[in-house]
Amino acid sequence: MGCTSCASGADGQPKGCKNNGTCGTDGCNKLTVFDWLSNMSIPANMTPYTGVEVRFKNGRKQFFQNHEDLSLSIGDIVATQAESGHDIGIVTLTGELVRVQMKKKKQNPDATQLPTLYRKATQKDIDIWQKARDREADVQKRSRVIAIRLGLRMKISDVEFQGDASKVIFYYTAEERVDFRELIKEFARTFNSRIEMKQVGFRQEAARLGGIGSCGRELCCSTWLTDFRSVNTSAARYQQLSLNPQKLAGQCGKLKCCLNFELDTYIDTLANFPKNDVKLKTKKGTAICQKTDIFKGLLWFAYEKEAMNWHELTLERVHEIIAINKKGNTVANLEDYKIETKVDHTELFSNVVGQDSLTRFDRPKTSQRRKKKKRNSRKPIAAASSKANHSNTRNKKRNNRNKPRNPRK
Repeated sequence: MGCTSCASGADGQPKGCKNNGTCGTDGCNKLTVFDWLSNMSIPANMTPYTGVEVRFKNGRKQFFQNHEDLSLSIGDIVATQAESGHDIGIVTLTGELVRVQMKKKKQNPDATQLPTLYRKATQKDIDIWQKARDREADVQKRSRVIAIRLGLRMKISDVEFQGDASKVIFYYTAEERVDFRELIKEFARTFNSRIEMKQVGFRQEAARLGGIGSCGRELCCSTWLTDFRSVNTSAARYQQLSLNPQKLAGQCGKLKCCLNFELDTYIDTLANFPKNDVKLKTKKGTAICQKTDIFKGLLWFAYEKEAMNWHELTLERVHEIIAINKKGNTVANLEDYKIETKVDHTELFSNVVGQDSLTRFDRPKTSQRRKKKKRNSRKPIAAASSKANHSNTRNKKRNNRNKPRNPRK
């Protein structure tokens, strides 16, 4: 999700825009919008739209009015109006596309009713904003400790400081209603700031935190997905997926949003297929549908008394049999309509590189250890025999020394 200008240079500093984490081209921000009207001039009889879209932490966006006609471009840091004080954000869109975005989000496009955009942020505003953002991780840890101490069944997922550091917004998730009146008092005493609690859903929490999905890519909700539709288990049934919650659930603990991506295609394709409860009547018996492959247009049927013996039929043959049954007639059997599959006996694997056998680990190990054990077991015996021989020779010498010598003749 980064543009090429954010790559590191030879000295370790970011090259390109050199904004040190605050992208100046808006190419690194998630949920960004491409201004395709930027190279087009406004007609002479029209005035430029004064609405501006500003992004805050974690993709939160709001619309403001540029009543002073400031020359703004994407990536500018601006000070905007807040409930009390001011907030700091980054401009993500200007011009006529802001009106289109407001209509898309079903907001009133009248710019005069929008909150005010004060000015471009000064260096002092940016310093206060950065210091406040540096405190967010520590505040989040301390807030979780306080919530656990008070015994509240909630999870504080994120913390956001207002641009002027006068207010702290705590984002939390909870399955039940939480009475956090005592929690707000504790937060106000601890952090010396105004407190605002915002409950978010589990999908919104995953979108704010981000991560990598089971597909190996970044989460859709944190990169491009803006609206969260309800996902039902019927979407998995239409796509013939196993109802395994461990595979169908995402990082948010809910059903994956991608189950809805191809659902319309499956529904349109399944409209040409017969329903699963349709039975084929033959003279040999009644056949029930066991499996459907919508990609290849194949169906597998089996007789009620022979459930283990499946017959593969094409969609056209099935519709032909159903049309015959609707006329009150029956076909002889399914064997006359099934597809004759040819088994390919080509070799699937050939040892062309001289690879070792796949069962080489199944062979018993060589008896090298046994040989070593035998050698080690022989050593003490040999040592004992050498000691015995040495003691025998020593005793012989001692006996010969003690024998009386024969006198000389």
